Amino acid sequence: MSPKHIGSSFLGAAVLLGVAAAQVPPEAPPIAASAPVSAAADAPERRPVSPEVADLRDDVDRIVRGSGWPGASSSLLVVSLDRGDTLYSVNPDLPVAPASNMKLYSTAAALYYLGPNFRYSTFALADGEIVDGAIVGDLVLYGTGDPAISSRMLDGALNPLRALADSLVAQGITEVHGDVVGDGSYFDDSWIADGWREEYRLSSYSAPIGALSLAENIVGIRVTPGPAGEPAQIRTIPETDGLLIQNNVRTVGSGRSSIRFEYDPQGLVIEGQIARGHPGVARTVTVVDPANFAAAAFRAVLEEAGVRVHGNVRTIRNPATSPIGRGARGQAREGETAAVPRVLGTHLSPTLAEVATVTNHISQNLFAEAMFKTVGRVALGEGSFEGGAKAVQYFLECERPVDFSGVRFVDGSGLSPLNRVTARSTIHLLDLMTRTDVWEPFFHSLPLAASPNGDHSLRSRMGGTAAARNLRAKTGTISNVSSLSGYVRAANGEFLAFSIIGNEVPSTWQAKRVEDQIGARLARFDRPLEPAAAEVTVVEESRATNEPAATEETVQGSIAPGEPTGQDQAEPEEPTARTHRVNRGDTLDAIARRYGTTVEELERLNPDVQPRRLLLGQLIKVPG
Repeated sequence: MSPKHIGSSFLGAAVLLGVAAAQVPPEAPPIAASAPVSAAADAPERRPVSPEVADLRDDVDRIVRGSGWPGASSSLLVVSLDRGDTLYSVNPDLPVAPASNMKLYSTAAALYYLGPNFRYSTFALADGEIVDGAIVGDLVLYGTGDPAISSRMLDGALNPLRALADSLVAQGITEVHGDVVGDGSYFDDSWIADGWREEYRLSSYSAPIGALSLAENIVGIRVTPGPAGEPAQIRTIPETDGLLIQNNVRTVGSGRSSIRFEYDPQGLVIEGQIARGHPGVARTVTVVDPANFAAAAFRAVLEEAGVRVHGNVRTIRNPATSPIGRGARGQAREGETAAVPRVLGTHLSPTLAEVATVTNHISQNLFAEAMFKTVGRVALGEGSFEGGAKAVQYFLECERPVDFSGVRFVDGSGLSPLNRVTARSTIHLLDLMTRTDVWEPFFHSLPLAASPNGDHSLRSRMGGTAAARNLRAKTGTISNVSSLSGYVRAANGEFLAFSIIGNEVPSTWQAKRVEDQIGARLARFDRPLEPAAAEVTVVEESRATNEPAATEETVQGSIAPGEPTGQDQAEPEEPTARTHRVNRGDTLDAIARRYGTTVEELERLNPDVQPRRLLLGQLIKVPG
């Protein structure tokens, strides 16, 4: 299965002419809710559990019981991706809030649809003729969802805007007769997802999601006293007049200083009083209108570069009023050709692989939401939370049906408590990604336990255990929710996928200790090596309260059809001079180098072999 990548940079001439940027892969199945599959109905006869698996289950049971909240709603599932069996399971189909484990879905879908080398584009466009160095019309700053115009990934948030301004100057442009327009119409203007709490609104982790963003849509504000009786002075970092601030702070000659920051859809409200001589009050808050914020900053940068702007700053939210695509819509006077805005400069973002890595390493919400809306726009033409949800579901169904009866995607970051996933749907995702050609960037986007390299959410977790510098997973935390899902290599070399999602936990700190203990135990798991099972099966001994014990059941979507198996097949052939038996640590690349051939040739000779899922003891044909 190959991802249907859209391209290395967004839009280009096609979008500027109003042509759809991309279509849903034609061979993909239509989006439809799959009928629930009864795993027990066609289950094979129950097989005995090995002592090693029984010991693992007992140990994890003790860890979970020791958490102190037996009534917590949790969904847990651990599957061997090499052997295809379930090692541990509790409520695997229970819909739960995933917190930031939702980012696994967003980054995986983005890599699948767009490819790891994709770059967002931000355009400076002249919407009018250029006469004697002047744009006789508006200057449009058009965004396609780039969340990374910030100092986190670039050398300063304003530098991309300065580079665009330099492009204008290099072309001899010194004036703009019209307005500087922030066009964010590539996405819808629902900047905040359902379920985001009111008290989140000014926090940096709940910045509004727009197609045109700057500095991660957060701004530093410093309030200092002015003359007594006058309004306080307000300075922003980065400097801009595009914040839509209602300054209701008065300067008093003496007395107590008290400043309040409040969110309002019409602009940030700052109220209170500040005394003369006070050093000032500083706070970092979210912006209200992302496109207005970016356009106002661009206007200031243009003036700084010597480009005089006669007009004001305004924004466009509705695609129908955007100059982009005007030619395709035929908006021109009778007998004339509709003028298409002229591209004066383009800023390209870092690669999507880099953006996804930052997203999963530090759990960056804005980045995840931007990717979520982007895949909605690319796959379905809907740059919205709803479009992103449909596109992610479409991606998950690309290989085999999934039961979505209890799954609900509300946003791309997991900040909304209304999201619902199951441990089984998460394992399906983790397994699916191992069979795509974007597996490597996805896997390496996940934090590595106890790794001191870089700033990430697992840096200080599971140190001194077998999971250290082994387990890769995405963390998640919102109120009363903690989660950890990813991959770990067991002591015998087996590759395990796990999903631990706890809801209604009274202490997320304690929940993370439980996750770490489970992760360390999985890394110590060991059992004799055997051929792979005929299909992914679950030896399901239900530990859910009031839930009847099930027989051995099939894990939906855990192992690809056609994977090499040990049951229902002929006995494996004995090694010959033209075969290699896979040993622990072998990769297809290492085998190719050993026999003086190429990975491509090995894949040709072994069409049923999955390069990233070699099985211990498996026979690989090598050329003579």
